[in-house]
Formats: sequence, structure tokens, C-alpha cells
Amino acid sequence: MITIKSIEEAAQRIKQVVQKTPLMKDQILSERYGASVYLKREDLQTVRSYKIRGAFNKIASLTMEEREKGVVCASAGNHAQGVALSCRHLGLKGRIFMPSTTPKQKIKQVRMFGRDFIEIVLTGDTYDHAYEAAMADCKAHASVFIHPFDDKLVMAGQGTIGLELLEQADFPIDYVMAPIGGGGLVSGLGSWLRVKSPATRIIGVEPEGAPAMKNSLDAGSRIVLNGFEKFVDGAAVATVGELNFEIAREVLDGLLLVPEGKVCTSILQLYNEEAIVVEPAGALSIAALDFMADKIKGKTVVCIVSGGNNDITRTEEIKERSLLYEGLKHYFIVRFPQRSGALKEFVNEILGPDDDITHFEYTKKNSRDTGPALVGIETKSLADRDAMVQRMTEHGFNYRSVNDSPDLFHLLI
Repeated sequence: MITIKSIEEAAQRIKQVVQKTPLMKDQILSERYGASVYLKREDLQTVRSYKIRGAFNKIASLTMEEREKGVVCASAGNHAQGVALSCRHLGLKGRIFMPSTTPKQKIKQVRMFGRDFIEIVLTGDTYDHAYEAAMADCKAHASVFIHPFDDKLVMAGQGTIGLELLEQADFPIDYVMAPIGGGGLVSGLGSWLRVKSPATRIIGVEPEGAPAMKNSLDAGSRIVLNGFEKFVDGAAVATVGELNFEIAREVLDGLLLVPEGKVCTSILQLYNEEAIVVEPAGALSIAALDFMADKIKGKTVVCIVSGGNNDITRTEEIKERSLLYEGLKHYFIVRFPQRSGALKEFVNEILGPDDDITHFEYTKKNSRDTGPALVGIETKSLADRDAMVQRMTEHGFNYRSVNDSPDLFHLLI
């Protein structure tokens, strides 16, 4: 594990640039789960995520000779921002490799934090392509690569969250919920808590579509995901770090997989109920509370809110994924009789008073008796959906649920 001494040294090293983020009791979540739920607000951190802790600790530890050669990283997100700010604060040059597909908003943020001290290199279509280019650049210029998670100094920096947490909490903590991507956060945080608060149970949380750590732990060795869901981009990796995997085996008391749709529901709830803006990875630990509801009742729980860099252009997708997960958005292929009044009958006889058509695609085929239409309907509850399906059957409408056919859904929606 990461040593206590290295985490304490990291805390001293990073305090010139890293903020001590609040530990806040969340009354709404506490009442919802019958527990004392606290949020460690790393979304309020410098660069709006915890990544600055590890990046700055690593870069500040370099020798003068290493600093003169500059640093390199590959990232399309929070790690890039942490490296960029670290370079500007410490006055050294950095090259940040990002996929060509990176949204302009993220590129702008990295440039804002790094200013003239960084060079952004856009290359390839994926993170893997950017990583390969970054490693080739390091070799050519003898630069230092700043890994986002598989590095002891980076992990020690992330471990300062645990040090802060125990300084702020004047009460015993029963559970700490922490998101897992490559494993840097849980490695550092877990190393501190295992020694300083051994009674605290550490629960890692991964997105269901990218279970790199879960599959690796189950297999007993690191595995590489051949394909994975990238929506929770701050916690979706093909494989976890080598050091991180070994530490996770020692520090984790449990690991949960949370569906991406549930993450979206939590993002919207935090915004609508508490005006807290989080990115998908930042909502992971809170989304996992539903799956721990029986265990945490009457307990004290800390959720690590890892970041708040949410792209506003993703809002519609977040709403859509949440509605689908909650069973409130449904897509059907309906074969309408090709006669006048068929659509009017569907609207008047099939839809309930609170049902809303949100999507409709139909082209009349003159040579056929029926014509398929793709219909999206939003309901207020699952009961409304069931009643609507029953009315379609009773009125003789031939339909097929697209939600129940993943391949068809991804093709059409």
C-alpha cells in the first residue's frame, strides 16, 4: 500500500495549490436512506476534481533536470486539467495529448488552466491513440510521463483526501463510497483509511458498462475490456493500473456496479434538489447508495464526489438515459393501419392523460396495408406504461418494444 509518510509528505507538497474541500452533511440523502450521509466535495476542488492532487504531487516531486525536459500526459479530461495547472504553477513546460474527438469545451478548459506553459496535441480518434503518441513523444524527448493513476506519487496525492477526511470528521465513519476508474483514488484513499481508520468499510463503485476492476478482481489478475461503455468517462477504462490492482485487493471491502442510467438519475437529482453540478463519475458514489440502502441504515456514510466538470451539451442525453433507466421513456415500433384516422385513434384511445409522445417517425407506403412507425412515449410511472401497453393490445395495435431489444434500440435511437 501507499505509505502514511508519503501521503503526509504529499499533503505538505500540494497545499500551496490544492484546496481543502468541504465535508458536508447532506440532509436530503440522509433522510432518504435513514443514514448520516456526508459528501466530500472534490467537485469544489481547484480544476473542479481531485485529479490536481495526484498530478501536482507527482510533478512537484521531479528533479530540476526532469523539470527542464518537461512533462507529458495523455488525457481528455480532469487529469489533463490537473497537469496543465501544475505546469503553470510550477513554471515548467508540458505537452498534453488529447484525442482529436475531444469536445472543444474540454480543450478550452485545459488551455485556460495551463496557458502558455502547455502545448495541446490533438491526435487519433481514441484515448489509446493519444496515449501511444504521448509515450512516443516521451521517448523522443526524454520527458517524464505523468500517469493518471498507475504511479505511487499520484496515488499518494489522491490519498490526501483520506487525510483531510479524518481531520474533518469528529465521528467514526462506517462506510466510504469511492468511484473507481483506473484505481488511483481508491488506492491512495484506501491506503490511508486502512491504517488510520481500520473499522471503516471501503466500497468501490464502478459504472456497470466498464467493470474493469470488478472483472479483474473476479479473475484474480488484471484483464483488458475488449469493449466498454464510455459514458461515465471519468471512470471508464479498458484496464486498471498494475499497482492500483494490487492495492485495491488489499483495501476494498466491496465493489458495486452501478448502471449508467442510475448515474444519470443521480446527476439530475443533485442538480434539481440541491443545485450541485457533478459529472457522471462524480455521481457514482451517490448513485450506489440505492444498492447499499439496507446496509447503511443508521450508519455514517461518506461519498466521494470526485468531480464537477459536466459538459452542458450532454444534458439531453443524461435526461434520456435517466428516463429509460427509471422506466419512464419507451420506444415502440407500431404498425399503423394505413387508413385515415389511425393515428387519431392511437392518440385518443391508447395514450393516457399524462402520457406524452416525444418521438414519431413514419412514412406512408401506398402499396401496403400497414406502415411501421417509431414512437417514443414518456410516462409518469411504470403503471402508466403498463396500462398503455394493455390498451394497445385491446385495440389491436401491432407493436414491438424497442427498449427490450438492445441491438434494435442502438440502431434506431
